[in-house]
Amino acid sequence: MRIGEVAGRAGVSAKAVRYYESLGLLAPARSVNGYREYRPRDVRVVREIAAVSRLGLPVQQARVFVECLDAGHDHADDCPSSLAAYRDAIDDLTERIEALRARRAVLQRRLHEAACRPTAEPPAAAGITPVASRRPFDAGHPQGAMTEHERLPRDLPVPVDDDAAAHLPGVAVPQLALSSTGGSEVDLALLPRRSVVYVYPLTGRPAVDLPHGWDTIPGARGCTSEACDFRDHHQQLLAAGAGAVFGLSSQDTDYQRELVQRLRLPFAMLSDVRLRLADTLRLPTFVAGGMPLYKRLTLVISDGAIEHVFYPIFPPDEHAQQVLRWLEKHPAPSAPGRGTRGTTRARPQTNGVEPVRTSTNGRSAPIGGRPA
Repeated sequence: MRIGEVAGRAGVSAKAVRYYESLGLLAPARSVNGYREYRPRDVRVVREIAAVSRLGLPVQQARVFVECLDAGHDHADDCPSSLAAYRDAIDDLTERIEALRARRAVLQRRLHEAACRPTAEPPAAAGITPVASRRPFDAGHPQGAMTEHERLPRDLPVPVDDDAAAHLPGVAVPQLALSSTGGSEVDLALLPRRSVVYVYPLTGRPAVDLPHGWDTIPGARGCTSEACDFRDHHQQLLAAGAGAVFGLSSQDTDYQRELVQRLRLPFAMLSDVRLRLADTLRLPTFVAGGMPLYKRLTLVISDGAIEHVFYPIFPPDEHAQQVLRWLEKHPAPSAPGRGTRGTTRARPQTNGVEPVRTSTNGRSAPIGGRPA
């Protein structure tokens, strides 16, 4: 056989056959005119050499496998020398894997340190206030310093009001028990007086990439900053009449629990992995990275019904302050039998008054017979 036929039968290139021969792994006969003449056995040898090479072993180490065939064994790895070559290759891979793991651990640690490092506010262009600088610095909070992971880009697209939440004011909240990072289930229909539930798409983690194009989706970026704003104003929200504050997203509870611990949030997160609340109330959603996610909005729930809706929300790192101002401007009306603490059964509103729009990013429904 000529070299081209051997290469074709063995599934390699003619150049590879010549290389194997230059290493002394092949020794074809020569015709009287000097041409190489290969035997059927050479095809088997070339195949074995190529197989060893595909395993990641140096081609030179294929010699022990070829010698095993030359000794008359049926398989190239029937000999002790072949088994020793396997062991040596495994030991080498183990060392390389451990070295790579150590390098990865160092990179992950440095990435986490860099992403979570408190940074000074970069100088802004004349007349321009960066979005990130609007969030107040809470010197008294362990997590008060803003990290690079929480900092919002200056050019985030602003979400537009598509009326996707216009139907919500006055709607009764469904009896829906959701898993909580507090360790129990929370029924939305039995929330304490005037609870604030802010719904968000997805919080990132310092060492994990967000879905591709996340920053270009209006209203997507800023969930961590929003959580920090609710954390920093939590006591003020309660003092202004909020019975409780919850975050709600489609991530599972373990994912949310990491956020609560990392940011030291004083309130619980609710998990709605199957977006059941969206299906029941027709809440706006979108898809990113193949995941269905909630659009950012906030519900003020009173006596089992939606009193007010904030939608769309921008900037997210100021939203808790927007909610706080609304609560202070619209104190909850007193009513006979209404408790100031604890839970109440859900009941739909029957006052017959149409919901009224109160702002460009919020909607209200009358509660207790008076405009909100």
